[in-house]
Amino acid sequence: MKIFIDSADLEEIADAAAMGVLDGVTTNPSLVAKAGRPLRELIVEICELVDGPISAEVHATDLEGILREGRELAALHPNVVVKVPLIAEGLKAVRTLSAEGIRTNVTLCFSATQGLLAAKAGATYISPFLGRIDDISGDGMSLVEQLVTIYRNYDIDTQVLAASIRHPVHVVEAAMIGADVATLPHKVILQLLQHPLTDIGLERFLADAKKIPSK
Repeated sequence: MKIFIDSADLEEIADAAAMGVLDGVTTNPSLVAKAGRPLRELIVEICELVDGPISAEVHATDLEGILREGRELAALHPNVVVKVPLIAEGLKAVRTLSAEGIRTNVTLCFSATQGLLAAKAGATYISPFLGRIDDISGDGMSLVEQLVTIYRNYDIDTQVLAASIRHPVHVVEAAMIGADVATLPHKVILQLLQHPLTDIGLERFLADAKKIPSK
């Protein structure tokens, strides 16, 4: 399973990239607004940090607007993937962009039927927001499993990108189900490293290392 970081913070992205664990980056308008940088400028800088798919989201909701913004974003760098909302006009745009060779990430997926339609339209990635489903007492991981199963049943090329991940258990479950990608906040990437036995073991090794004769 590929690991993307869900962030527009250059320091977070650089830190995760330095560990050698990143395959790509996803952003959204909320993350970009938090970063306080112009979208296009920021995306170019992210592309310089990570050599992999970089999702940049359109702000338009009408077909012509989505197409215009999508083409502009795709022209910024070969690694840019155009992120499009899962609405009727969005799927129309995905069909056109896909025909033009522009990769797309269809976002805000909350049902298997939505995911099937996005794949039919030619989406490169589908982003089921499993954490948000869990937030309203649903089972977000079931959606990931449904999409993986449906796409495998029909040899659909669209990749399942597990999004809105809240904690390490989500990551493990998504990997066991067979999600193609999981996009994680920086804090969850760091949580994947943590284990109390690692800390205890390292502390003991370091204490013993001090006892080793220097000569």
